[in-house]
Amino acid sequence: MTKDVIMSIDQGTTGTTVVLLDHDLNVLAKHNQEFPQHYPQPGWVEHDPEEIWQCTITTIRKALELAGVSGDRIAGIGITNQRETTIIWDRCTGQALYKAIVWQDRRTAPLCDKLKKLGKEALIRRKTGLVLDPYFSGTKIRWILDHVSGARQRAKDGSLAFGTIDSFLVYKLTGHKEHVTDVSNASRTLLMNLQGLDWDQDLLKLLKIPASLMPLIQPSSKVYGTTKDVPGLPDGIPIAGMAGDQQAALFGQACFKAGEAKCTYGTGSFLVMNTGGKLVRSRYKMLTSVGWQLNGKVTYVLEGSAFIAGAAVQWLRDGLKIISSSPQVEELAGCVSDSGEVTFVPALVGLGAPHWKASARGLISGISRGTTSAHLARAVLEGIALSQYDILKAMEKDLGKRVRLLKVDGGASANNLLMQFQSDILGCQLVRPKMIETTALGAGFLAGLAVGFWKDQQEIANAWREDRVFKPHMMKKERGAILARWNKAVQSA
Repeated sequence: MTKDVIMSIDQGTTGTTVVLLDHDLNVLAKHNQEFPQHYPQPGWVEHDPEEIWQCTITTIRKALELAGVSGDRIAGIGITNQRETTIIWDRCTGQALYKAIVWQDRRTAPLCDKLKKLGKEALIRRKTGLVLDPYFSGTKIRWILDHVSGARQRAKDGSLAFGTIDSFLVYKLTGHKEHVTDVSNASRTLLMNLQGLDWDQDLLKLLKIPASLMPLIQPSSKVYGTTKDVPGLPDGIPIAGMAGDQQAALFGQACFKAGEAKCTYGTGSFLVMNTGGKLVRSRYKMLTSVGWQLNGKVTYVLEGSAFIAGAAVQWLRDGLKIISSSPQVEELAGCVSDSGEVTFVPALVGLGAPHWKASARGLISGISRGTTSAHLARAVLEGIALSQYDILKAMEKDLGKRVRLLKVDGGASANNLLMQFQSDILGCQLVRPKMIETTALGAGFLAGLAVGFWKDQQEIANAWREDRVFKPHMMKKERGAILARWNKAVQSA
């Protein structure tokens, strides 16, 4: 049977997407399925790992069915994932010890504050390139070990395994055989040394995490193992590419050169820039991470993350019920020419870069008797874009130069009103690709390169396709007024 298909599994915060690609980047099938979100307490966000696994199996089957493709044609499988979400499971049974603690979860804020007071933030920043925040996996691991009866002793005995979602899926796909992660995901744990590309013993000790719990760190493009006993798939398919969702999106956007950048609009929004082999240490609270490791070379990135983007539109749909589906927000927001001076700060689970304020909460200001649901919808879209303004300006300060072009992707990038406002407020061009699901595309590329499906990155870059370019048209005075209202609102959040 000809191996002429790459499968990409994009395990995201609200659902799993499986994409089947051919050599010319044609999408043979794409299927998404949502899974439940669990909110046991304010500020806590959890997933059930078994629900994620069953969702993944179902989505794989449906994608193959839609494409009319048999599993025997799959040359390799790539995985991309919500990065910092944390699972600890039993090595023998594969059963999770506790629900997955999601990257949005803020329960470890007190531990982060305690470590800051002990003066550990600079050490963590120097070793990992990250800030000390509940966002990352390290303090989540510590919480599970501290709060689940018997967990710490079982971890010391070697009977438990930690992983971000990539590790968990590889473990399940290989029939409980492989316990691995890639450098991009490992760089988001607060536990990997950015220069040594291995688990840092000082940080493991600081957070009281046994080394036996940790997966083996691997390159982003490599055969990690093969499928075994996966419903709907034959045994023996290489699992050959892994990257955290934002690094995968950068790779999927063919941002292979230093200085190229993209912004992904998913549940949250993430602006990432390729800095090449140079490890850039931010002075303005950007994060430094590994983008990918390929052919023995490491590519580093600068990143700024806003925790809420598409999730704010979901809030309008599910919480306020002023729209019945997410795509309706563009039509509703388009009913007015501006937000009527209403400003929305999307700090529903705290503020990310460059503010890093875990205690912040969402805020709506400027409401008047004339405010309508359309003004609120427009303010929500503008709040998503304004969060990126703060991030990009901080990044430009780190680089000492302006960013003139930004590639965009993710579900919300299909919203033309949002993209035009984003271009206007940033004052730079936005380029949207033909395929906006670039996280899945990047994971597929990494897997395909590992199994020889594509020859090299240049072959991929030549096949990458542009959809639309957005150019800034907003007058300087209008931009200044909007930013003044935004800055005032952020201070109050």
